[in-house]
Amino acid sequence: MSTDFDVAVIGAGVVGLALARAAALSGLSVVVLERNRSIGQETSARNSEVIHAGIYYPARSLKARMCVRGKDLMYDYLSVRQIPYRRCGKVIIAVEDAEVARLEDLQARAAANGVTDLELIDGPAVHALEPAVRAVAGLLSPSTGIIDSHAFMLSLVGDIESAGGALVVDAEVERGSVRPGGGFELFVGGDHQTAITVDRLIIAAGLSGETVGRRIDGIPAPMIRPLKFAKGHYFRLQKPSPFGRLVYPVPVAGGLGTHATIDLGGQARFGPDVQWIDDVDYAFDESRRGLFYDSIRRWYPDITPEDLAPDYTGIRPKLAGPGQPDADFVIESGDSLGVPGLIMAQGIESPGLTSSLAIAEYATSFFG
Repeated sequence: MSTDFDVAVIGAGVVGLALARAAALSGLSVVVLERNRSIGQETSARNSEVIHAGIYYPARSLKARMCVRGKDLMYDYLSVRQIPYRRCGKVIIAVEDAEVARLEDLQARAAANGVTDLELIDGPAVHALEPAVRAVAGLLSPSTGIIDSHAFMLSLVGDIESAGGALVVDAEVERGSVRPGGGFELFVGGDHQTAITVDRLIIAAGLSGETVGRRIDGIPAPMIRPLKFAKGHYFRLQKPSPFGRLVYPVPVAGGLGTHATIDLGGQARFGPDVQWIDDVDYAFDESRRGLFYDSIRRWYPDITPEDLAPDYTGIRPKLAGPGQPDADFVIESGDSLGVPGLIMAQGIESPGLTSSLAIAEYATSFFG
């Protein structure tokens, strides 16, 4: 039974684009369907733009494996393509003596993941590296970096199109079905109003992953994972950055703490916090300034409330809610559930950007 394309990828965030690139480079005909008017408009555009080392995640988890492998693939790709990035490093800090054991635990966890370049340093060593930071100890990660994520996504699009693939924006998949003889039929709305058939379907729809899964008849219910939304605010530092590298406190429930990152232009920002919400809503709550200030001044005492300017918000698609342990990435094939050719990538939050090329390598191996 002939089809219009070998593969359709739903979602043109960084993970969807990486998946489409891998499929196109393998010689398959690929179409990427994106409901927004441009690529990477949601989680991929509203994050800290950090290349993570692979420190925080349980050994043998997909997050750990994809992050460590993805970091290496990412640095190689960025170097070859001359995409802006900087291996600036990161220091995770203990503000109180009671937190030092957390740093030791993180170092052991990272080693179990194959990250062996971390260095536990004392308070004076932290001060020598980051004079503005107050800490009794730190864990230095030299392989952490920052990236121009939009330039990276544009490069992925270029790879897709050079390999004969197509990106279609304003193309929301309104419904679809698993075809009785194999493959999938998708009905696309927006500007394009068409139906297409494909042999293989990859759903990498981020915040809309659950919604898209439920729109396609025949996808087994166990493959459609309910999502929870964790909103994060970012405040910009309204003065020159005093930091030469990223500064993270020890992790908190639901995230990595209100940390300081820098972009490629040297601008410092703080965030994200964790605010559980029921629906996608990017409105900025300026009343959270006080919480940010109280959190940040523990380790950056020279800050004032007036130094913080609202910047942006982002939303993480989580598979675990408040009070629950963090969930792993879910990247699964429908082969064993009677839907061959289906791949769903769900709950891809941090370190999704870092992991994107590794996720593509892993997921497209299901196609054989």
